[in-house]
Amino acid sequence: MTDGPLTPAQQKVLDQLGADAAHRPTFDRDLRALLRARLDAGLAPSRQQLRDDEVVFVSKHSLGLVHGCEAHYLADRDEKFEVTLPMVIGTVTHKAIELSLHWQGEIIPADLVEHAIASLEHGDSWTTDFIQTRSEREKAELRSDAVERFTTFSECFPPLKAGWRPVTESRSTVELLGGKVLLRGKVDLSLGQARGSTAGKVLIDFKTGRYFPRHTDDLRFYALLETLRVGVPPRMLASYYLDQGELVTEEVTTRVLDATEARVIDGVRRMIDLVSSERAAVKRTGPACRWCPISGACIEGRAYLAGDDTDDHLW
Repeated sequence: MTDGPLTPAQQKVLDQLGADAAHRPTFDRDLRALLRARLDAGLAPSRQQLRDDEVVFVSKHSLGLVHGCEAHYLADRDEKFEVTLPMVIGTVTHKAIELSLHWQGEIIPADLVEHAIASLEHGDSWTTDFIQTRSEREKAELRSDAVERFTTFSECFPPLKAGWRPVTESRSTVELLGGKVLLRGKVDLSLGQARGSTAGKVLIDFKTGRYFPRHTDDLRFYALLETLRVGVPPRMLASYYLDQGELVTEEVTTRVLDATEARVIDGVRRMIDLVSSERAAVKRTGPACRWCPISGACIEGRAYLAGDDTDDHLW
């Protein structure tokens, strides 16, 4: 992106995310090994419940479900993956941001989005078939929504500089219990890097709508994966709300990592109990009932969606 005066919104983001060397925390070099050992020890009692050919895949989404409604978790696990328009809009927007990092000349959102769509449409991506089979009307809607999101991002987020080491859709995979449990995550944007044992990276997720506590849990999960992969935690976590041009940030500490580790152990043990049929799934109603595959056949879910459920568990 080209340099120029920052808008007040861009300057606010820069002020929130920036930190000089004196204010960057240093962590114990044994932290990675300690966290991995505690995760393996916490999950070891559940290993015998898994078949030899069974692997448990753990993402921020599955953790959120199993800590909410366990019946929803099981239903979602059995549901066939389907590509949706909102998912593709997000991917196109991220691709446009990635292209903007190396774009020569003026940034025109419509041009970046058009190039992003072309790259995904003619590539080898889970979005390829979806884009190729859309009608012209649907493609126009895709372009319009992606341009709106990218424009909002470019107006309110400071231009990304190469020296910040920006990476879009950074993926992490961590194996536990000898590969029987796989923790996987993909953060929208990472900036910076660790130096020795001193934290320097910032992990950022882009959101539409308003803040929910689970957004913090999602980023903490990414922080744990980053620590297990690199050995040094990220310095900061941030949810960026495109509709509002606002950041919600959290500094990463060992206490945050300890709490996240405990949440992961508890969540994975629940998953193993459920997939091995050790116990029946517990139902908990909440906003996620709107997207539950079995909501039509769930008495509790139907009551909640009809506004009759007064016990509203927000998760």
